Amino acid sequence: MPYIDPTLMAPTPLQAIWFLLIGVLLLGYFILDGFDLGSGGLYPFLAKDEQEKAFVRRSIGPLWDGNEVWLLTGGGALFAAFAPAYATAFSGFYLAIMLVLFGLIARAAAIEFRSLGDGLNKLWDAAFFLGSALPALLFGVAVGNVIEGVPLDAHGDYAGLPLIGLLRPFPLVCGVISLSQILLQGASWQALKAPVGSALHQRSVALRTPLLIVVAVAFVLATALYFGLLGDPHSAQGAGLPLLFRAVFAVVFVAGVVAALLFQRKGDDLWSFLAANIAPVALIGISATTLFPYLIPSLGPGPSITVASAGGTELALTCMTIIAAVGVPLVLVYHVIIYRTFRGRLSVEDLS
Repeated sequence: MPYIDPTLMAPTPLQAIWFLLIGVLLLGYFILDGFDLGSGGLYPFLAKDEQEKAFVRRSIGPLWDGNEVWLLTGGGALFAAFAPAYATAFSGFYLAIMLVLFGLIARAAAIEFRSLGDGLNKLWDAAFFLGSALPALLFGVAVGNVIEGVPLDAHGDYAGLPLIGLLRPFPLVCGVISLSQILLQGASWQALKAPVGSALHQRSVALRTPLLIVVAVAFVLATALYFGLLGDPHSAQGAGLPLLFRAVFAVVFVAGVVAALLFQRKGDDLWSFLAANIAPVALIGISATTLFPYLIPSLGPGPSITVASAGGTELALTCMTIIAAVGVPLVLVYHVIIYRTFRGRLSVEDLS
């Protein structure tokens, strides 16, 4: 039989489904843990005394660890469904991933130990801030590198400079989008949870519009860089769905920005928070439709990693689909219960 380059093969339906499902898992993390990370990233700017700091920590305390399940599940699904892409991503982005992991560990430790009064309050405050802001930035940088493409050798291994090679203009702008969007979610969440009229509530409300403007400007700049400087680099290789799909998600992004701005002006904290979470849907959608059927486009000399070339066997993907059909609804039920249990604004009594 003639040799068929696997990078040119069309993905099977199950492979395409798992490409979509991993995008959904990452979207779940971006939305649910976004306001957690954003609250930590704004921690030193919002909370000015011990009571306000306790309010910020308490607002995410019952939720943050459950929200991180989506990141763990997304990473596990990538490993099980597209192992070669997992290996390449973790080898190429090794130092960046270690920084993210150390940041998330530091954040978790800070949340758990900050209230103990062990004399290390400043250390835990710094860990909470850096452990939230750094991952929020690096997530966007990683996605920007994947969209732009990375140098791969013939074995599918990363062939560029460690960490420094990832800090290119387009990925850095994507990092700014990610960071500012997550900070916007954090400010919107704190405005929703803080007592109305409190200084914490007023600071959170005041930060929403500037952060929304930064998100919009960074998105425009990233779009200009991608089409202007890079010239839509993968479309000539067959990557990316028709431009119409990206245009639809771009419209969704604009609609989310406009809706968030309108609700902010009306002073509706709940709908402002919900509208702030429309942008992640659009951003993940644009990324997915730009990449498919690629997982990691190559800038050379080796071939790109595609959904078809990296996809697992049909048996493995079938078993994963059955497990996901059972597990994901259970996780959603858990989230519904926990969010209903801790709904509403916080009060001083909740701090005890």
